[in-house]
Amino acid sequence: MKHTKINAPASLAIESSCIIEGDAYVVLAHLPDQCVQTVVTSPPYWGLRDYDLPGQIGLEEALPQYLNRLVAIFAEVKRVLRDDGTLWLNVGDGYTSGNRGWRAPDKKNSARAMEVRPDTPEGLKPKDLLGIPWRLALRLQDDGWYLRSDIIWHKPNAMPESVKDRPTRAHEYIFLFSKRERYYYDQNAILEVNGRNKRSVWSVNTLPLVLPHAATFPPALIRPCILASTRSGDYVLDPFFGSGTVGLVCEETGRNYLGIELHAEYVKLAAERLGALMTHVVKVA
Repeated sequence: MKHTKINAPASLAIESSCIIEGDAYVVLAHLPDQCVQTVVTSPPYWGLRDYDLPGQIGLEEALPQYLNRLVAIFAEVKRVLRDDGTLWLNVGDGYTSGNRGWRAPDKKNSARAMEVRPDTPEGLKPKDLLGIPWRLALRLQDDGWYLRSDIIWHKPNAMPESVKDRPTRAHEYIFLFSKRERYYYDQNAILEVNGRNKRSVWSVNTLPLVLPHAATFPPALIRPCILASTRSGDYVLDPFFGSGTVGLVCEETGRNYLGIELHAEYVKLAAERLGALMTHVVKVA
């Protein structure tokens, strides 16, 4: 895997698909205006995992801090997005911690254990559903994004939970945002089998983790986002690239990709999955 080290404040010229290792906000500031056609991404969820990285998103002490960071990042995303471009955003929800600084493993899901967990947000109660997806969506709407659709990702193989006082969660949200009132959207590219316009509930199985604490986008979930929002050869940005599934779908569909990832281990994994492509490493003093 080749590396090109770029020290701030150098500008990144995008000439082919690539992965950029670095903080999403910092890297985005180095990208030119309107260089991508669509964005498909899933930022780290709040209070869910500790990636043990300085500057990581998701373990902010207060929920407003988490939301503020993401709003700032997506303001930079809007700048690098073409005027007729779109943003497809998946973000998960959770429950208040009851001010416990840890989370015990669920007997049906040992991966739920955490040694670090944020306190219950002000104004919420123990056991409250946080409502993070809609809190973020409305904040982005207030920041100028057009909120065009809320899509339910139904998980037929949802992870079991040992809860007895509420239904087991079997869905997440994907929000479709646009930069302008009119934007590129190819409805024919994702028509349903019977020729109907794509509905807003998508049943897609989850995939197993590829690394400890590394959630994986199912390709079937993001393929319609890419097909509906881009033409062949367009650039797709994922500012939280993870293991690189967005890149894989781009290669399958004849699109270019631009992936940003803070975690060096995930950069290495993504590069291996995608064929040891050029990786820019952004270093900030």
